[in-house]
Order: sequence, then structure tokens, then C-alpha cells
Amino acid sequence: MNKDYRQFMLASAVLLTMSAPNVFAADATSTAVNDARQEAQIWTTYALNPYLRANDLKVVVQNGKAVLTGKVDEKVNKELANAIALGVSGITDVDNQIEIAADYRPTLPGGSYGERMDDANITAAVKSKLLWSKNTDGSDIDVSTKMGVVTLTGPADTQADKDAAGKLALNTRGVSKINNELKVRGKPLTAAERTKIAKDKNADESHNISDGWITTKVKSTYLYSSNVAGTDINVSTNAGIVTLTGKVDSGAERSLAIELAQNIRGVKSVSSKALTF
Repeated sequence: MNKDYRQFMLASAVLLTMSAPNVFAADATSTAVNDARQEAQIWTTYALNPYLRANDLKVVVQNGKAVLTGKVDEKVNKELANAIALGVSGITDVDNQIEIAADYRPTLPGGSYGERMDDANITAAVKSKLLWSKNTDGSDIDVSTKMGVVTLTGPADTQADKDAAGKLALNTRGVSKINNELKVRGKPLTAAERTKIAKDKNADESHNISDGWITTKVKSTYLYSSNVAGTDINVSTNAGIVTLTGKVDSGAERSLAIELAQNIRGVKSVSSKALTF
């Protein structure tokens, strides 16, 4: 073995020895990051699941093995927790130590994480529907939600506007009750005055709102609404005229679908001949 080759091998060995701890450290860091990511994914899924969210479940992941602890009131919920953990990418084994206690009643002050997320989603949906509606000034209305109960505060131009806001909010997925605290300002308008204001407002907006925007907002309003199967209704818009096609379950659902579409800003009229039940 020549001298240059021996020196090359010695230098390589030294470099390998010096770098080995860093390689091991990088591997350990990568494993820890993966463990934390998997723990967060499992816990978040529990927190958002309507059957598990109220249970104080804990998750620890190490090298692809998840250890589950806590209490549930039924065996099916323990099995569900197990299935969710196994469904996370990288989890190869689950040690399910969750206890089943029929009399278990979780107490989570302020509501569970999932319930708080539900309330936030409801608030966002109601605010959006109020902003999109030609019958309400959503920008002036404050919306708050707690445990599915929506409270509306702020001004309304007329009693009809106040009622319209309350109806839109109540017909939103997840809403159980409405506290309509909107204050009607000024002297109530006559029916003729309200009709003229609505026509003028709609005429002004029809020049500035695109057909694509209208179609998107009608579809979104259906998806947010609790009494309309939005996925079964096709929506198209041409020059502000909305066409609804598809099939709904009842005449009441059809009427509501038409009303919701008519209330979107920029809509001139709604064609619903092809929307059947």
C-alpha cells in the first residue's frame, strides 16, 4: 500500500469519525420532528372529531409507535381513536391504553378545541353571507358565536333588514339559535322606499359584479346553509341572471334555494324552471 493511499484512508477515517455525531444528531432531530408532527396530526383529528372532541385524550409518538391514554364513555370511541392513529402516515403501531368508563363526563372549560373551531367557522360563514346579501349591510354587523348560538349586534337600516340578517344567520350550518340584537336606526322606510333603494342598489352593483363572482357566492351560500343541499344544485350566471338546475328534496328547499340566490348582490333575476323535486 503506497504512502499517498494510506494518508487518504487515514484522512477519510478521521473525517467520518468527526461527522458521525452530526449525522446521528440529524437523524435524531428528524425522528423527533416526525414524532411531533404525527402527535399533532392525531390530536388535532381527535379535537375536530364530533365523537372524540370532548374527551381529554393524550397522544405520545415515538419512532412510529403511538401511545394513547385518557378516557371515553364507549368502546366504539376507543376503537375510533385507534383507527385514526393508525391512519396517520408513518404510524406503524398503536398502544391503545384509553380507558372505557360508562359514567365518564368530560369537563372542558370554555368548550373543546373542536367546538371553538366550529364556532369560528359559523361566525365566518354568517359574516360572509351577510356581506354577500343585497338586503343587509354586513360590514356594519358584528357576529359572535358560542356553542352554536349566534349573536348579531350593530345597526340595521330597517326592521326588514334586521329580520333578513337574522334569517340568513339562522339558516347556517351548525347554528342552533340566534340572538338578533341589531338596532333599527331612523324612521322605518315604507315598502315603496325599500323597493326603490333595493332596485337602485342592485342596478349600481350589477355593473361592477362579475357573473363568476355571483355564481361562486350563490354556491358558497348553499354550502353554508343548513336547509339546502348545495352539492345537488348546479348554478350558472349570465349577465346577472342566475340559472339553477338539479333536483332538491322538497318544494320548501326549492323555494329557499331561489330566495338565497335572489338575495345575492348583483343578481338581477333567478331562472329555476330546471330545479325540480
